[in-house]
Amino acid sequence: MHDGQLSRVIFKRGFPFVALLVIHCLAGCASPHPKSSPKAAFGSSVGVASYYGKKYHGRKTASGEQFDMNKMTAAHRTIAFGERVRVTNLENQKTAVVQINDRGPYAKDRMIDVSLAAARQLDMVKRGTAPVRIDRVD
Repeated sequence: MHDGQLSRVIFKRGFPFVALLVIHCLAGCASPHPKSSPKAAFGSSVGVASYYGKKYHGRKTASGEQFDMNKMTAAHRTIAFGERVRVTNLENQKTAVVQINDRGPYAKDRMIDVSLAAARQLDMVKRGTAPVRIDRVD
């Protein structure tokens, strides 16, 4: 199809045709959304952890499960749901293994939000945040 024919098709069929054509072209270039991507590969990463508890207890997480502040879970922006990671508090070397079941944290300076149970195990409840390292658990 040359340019003249394409122009006539676009004008005859209108905007829906153009929209579908653009979507079709972009679909080939799009990468999968982190929410649905299978186990995102990552090595160790270092950043700041915070925790969430009572305010969100019982609410639905991004994965669809109900948040339970007493379970060893966490929120991360890109790690796949169901992935288990070891979080190490770099101030005291305490560790917690958590399962990713939510998205966040939404504060720019934070890397992971852990549940209250995990925060207790990491001994970070009083301070509210801690420098941490995250490692994948096989």
